[in-house]
Amino acid sequence: MNTGDMFDDFTIEREIKEKFGVSVDVDKAIVRHIDVGQSAKATLFLSKKKQLYCYIYGPAKLLLSDVKKIVGRIGLKAEMYMPPKGRPNYFDEIGREKFKEVFPGRKDVHESDLVFYRTLAPYTPALILIEEVRDGTLYQADHDARGGWRPATKFTYRRIKTS
Repeated sequence: MNTGDMFDDFTIEREIKEKFGVSVDVDKAIVRHIDVGQSAKATLFLSKKKQLYCYIYGPAKLLLSDVKKIVGRIGLKAEMYMPPKGRPNYFDEIGREKFKEVFPGRKDVHESDLVFYRTLAPYTPALILIEEVRDGTLYQADHDARGGWRPATKFTYRRIKTS
């Protein structure tokens, strides 16, 4: 590990603490700064507790729906999308606001009504706790590749839940 990598790890830890209120100690970066869109990048890393995280960042204004699509295209299965610091119900709050904009007269709002509207929440940067790497390959965006994505690296991970 060189000095630049240590600085990157420290920067990611600081940004995650600042924006998400989560203390994560980066143990090992799997991939750094891979392209995941026109102007978005991702870093995947293992914490000291051996949890895999995906940190998506960049100047792009991404929505939760964009992040979900990116996570799937990278080849990951998400366990949890971390809400911003101090707003544990962030996605529900934004979903309700967006729903009220479209249906201002509706009073009885069910969870099933909000499923789509939650995905309209702005979510940049994004921190995702990963459940598994689907086929043992992590992909990155490449506009010259067939399908727009190419393999970045091989990595196998599946989180085993304990009680």
